[in-house]
Amino acid sequence: MTASEPEEGRRAEPEGERSAPPSGLPETGGGWRDNNTGLTRAYLLAQRAARALVRVVHTNWRRSLHLRVISTTLVLSLLVMAGLGYVLISEVRGGLLEAKTEAAVNDHRAGLNYALLELRENEVGDRNRLLNNIASELTSRSGDTGLYSVFILPSVSDELGWATGEGDVPPRLVEQVRQSEVLDQQYHTYTRIDMDDGSVEPALVVGAQLTHAYELYYIFPLQHEQEILDLVQGTVALVAILLVILLGLIAFMITRLVVTPVRSAAQSAERLASGDLTERMTVHGEDDLARLAMSFNDMAGNLQEKIQELEELSKLQRQFVSDVSHELRTPLTTIRMAGDLLFDDREELDTSHRRSVELLQSQVERFEELLSDLLEISRHDAGAATLGTEPTDVRDSVMKAVGDAEQIAERRGIKVILRLPAEPCVAEFDTRRINRILRNLVVNAIEHSEGRDVVVAAAGDRDAIAVAVRDYGVGLKEGEEHLCFDRFWRADYSRVRTTGGTGLGLSIAKEDAALHGGWLQAWGMPGQGSQFRLSLPRRSGAELRGSPLPLVPPEIALGRNFASLGDKDGANGVPETRSPERERPGADEEEAL
Repeated sequence: MTASEPEEGRRAEPEGERSAPPSGLPETGGGWRDNNTGLTRAYLLAQRAARALVRVVHTNWRRSLHLRVISTTLVLSLLVMAGLGYVLISEVRGGLLEAKTEAAVNDHRAGLNYALLELRENEVGDRNRLLNNIASELTSRSGDTGLYSVFILPSVSDELGWATGEGDVPPRLVEQVRQSEVLDQQYHTYTRIDMDDGSVEPALVVGAQLTHAYELYYIFPLQHEQEILDLVQGTVALVAILLVILLGLIAFMITRLVVTPVRSAAQSAERLASGDLTERMTVHGEDDLARLAMSFNDMAGNLQEKIQELEELSKLQRQFVSDVSHELRTPLTTIRMAGDLLFDDREELDTSHRRSVELLQSQVERFEELLSDLLEISRHDAGAATLGTEPTDVRDSVMKAVGDAEQIAERRGIKVILRLPAEPCVAEFDTRRINRILRNLVVNAIEHSEGRDVVVAAAGDRDAIAVAVRDYGVGLKEGEEHLCFDRFWRADYSRVRTTGGTGLGLSIAKEDAALHGGWLQAWGMPGQGSQFRLSLPRRSGAELRGSPLPLVPPEIALGRNFASLGDKDGANGVPETRSPERERPGADEEEAL
């Protein structure tokens, strides 16, 4: 019971009233963590700001010729001025010290001669008093170099020395003087002396042996020379800064004179490229920039004339095609009526005539298709094509297109495999135009499948629907995925058309897809077949941002090679591959026709 009471007491304490830790132990916990978190956040914010600043500077540096020229000029000017200032200050400093040293040595020589003369004339007497008088007299002789201090130091330990000023003689100079074999040989060095007010000043010390027992030293403060050098340094720095700023302003003005016309030319070129053929540059003067503006204006004028000529020729061509197509309608109708009568009575004709009537009927039908395609393409060129959209299940359009091509596939022994979603795939589109696109894609796939199967897949997502037609035939060479949509283009001119195409089907299909705001794209590889994908937005007029089906078949994207497949028994079966993101177990419907 007694042992459990403290535990119960601790349990009864409120959470917010816990006792403080014993004195002497550091408190660790929330406060330290908060400070650490705050420092980390501040560091991260500073790092992000620094990166953003670097990105902005880098972007402006790459895009602005003006900034690069001015920055380069300022940096080079700063380097040149720093070099020149260093050389100038070094020369001034050397000249000041050289002049000061020469004057100081001369003063020291004069004082040394005076002291030697006084010592020879007063060999008998109080030597300490004589040396004191010599030191005082030499101190009072301040020459052109200004004030200096006199030190007479003993060379032996049992003698006294005299000093008339502040500072100490550097030990290295004392050692050098004492080791001299010539009695009056002068030596000098630079040092710093501590003043009574606590400041430190540069100084020049000159020394020589006075007698075998004494040495004479002069200490010359260099405060005056230091002030002159500081003034020169300040003047040079100020002039350098002003000169760099002036050069920067000059570079700014000169660069502006060059960059402004270049920017104007770039803006004019952008407006010209966007379709404004009336854009021209303003010409000022007769210099190189003026010649650039005149050349640009001449180029723009010639380009405008050529484009106008091409537009007129294109307009005449479209008008000619439209007129010819309409004019041929009447005789074609008459020929078609006569051909139908002959075709209906072909059983009464002999074999040769019956074959001619059948050939006439097929060519008249092909001619009629060609005229229809020419009229349709002329409507697209003139911008007169219109849409009659309505909500439609794209699966119905796929089934109709495959049904229309069923006889062609049966004649060639080709199966058309359908991979359609189980749920409706509804979108707003012109049923007639989409049916024509899909029929054209399926027929082309059968035409170029080389006896292998053709796969037609459909899929949809929230914003778009797509239909892909895949064949395993000859495929497309590099670059032909764009050329195949050109008018009257053929991949192999030696191949014979077996379906009577006009050469305008894919071109019209491309225009119809663009009219819906959709995409019609092609992929192909030699020996691997090809795939054409039609992508449409679900709502008419909406922007298409993606496609539910991949353009490159999954087996190709995964790096598989199906070139080893044979022709019929071994190759007629298409590899069972589906788009992983669209496949649902039991949700797709697959049908072979």
